[in-house]
Order: sequence, then C-alpha cells, then structure tokens
Amino acid sequence: MIAGPAAAGHTLVVDHVLSNRTRLRELLVLLPAEAVVFVGVRCPLDVVVRRERERGDRVVGTAAAQYPKVHAHGVYDVEVDTSRLTPAECAEHVLATVEQPARPTAFKRLRAAMATELGLVRLP
Repeated sequence: MIAGPAAAGHTLVVDHVLSNRTRLRELLVLLPAEAVVFVGVRCPLDVVVRRERERGDRVVGTAAAQYPKVHAHGVYDVEVDTSRLTPAECAEHVLATVEQPARPTAFKRLRAAMATELGLVRLP
C-alpha cells in the first residue's frame, strides 16, 4: 500500500506499529533506504498504558504486550518522546531532521544488520 507511492517519489508520513519483526522486514524490503527517515516515537510504559485505557477504543493490555517489541531493533534516524514534548515540538524535531542535508541512515544500517534474514546475502 505504501511501496507504490514511495517508489513514485511521493513524500509519505507512515504511522506503523512494529509489533513484530515481520513488519520491520517488510518495510526494509519494500522501501528505498535512502528515502526513509525512520522516526522512533517513544514514551514510558506507564504513559502508554494510561493513554490506551483513556482512549476507550483499544484492547487494554495490547500496548503493554507490544511495548518491548516495537523498539527492539533500536535504530532510528530521529527519536521523540511524546511524554516530554508536545505534538508540535515532536513535529518540529522530526522536520529539523528531514531538512538536514545528511541522508538518513537507519534503514541502511538495519538492512546491513539483517541482510541474511532479509535474503539479501547468501550464506556459504
């Protein structure tokens, strides 16, 4: 769903929960590494649990179950903490990273680290 527009050169903002390793592998294979600014959106577990409960439209416990998985890969181009920054401040922080002349590297580093798993190299 996002690979086509990305390949066509469109700028996309994608909100995706990496609740398992398969989701990360799919993105690494589908999206061009040099065009992805990989953003880690974080906040403490107690805040995640409280927000989930307050929303009222989530299965309570899902956030706590996913919490250790979503950032397990540990590599981002930029990170924001939504418990410390307002939404506008988070957006400004991400935009400042996007506007830097340096190319993003998180996807490239993740692809290199997961090359065998992604089928990008063959073992002897």
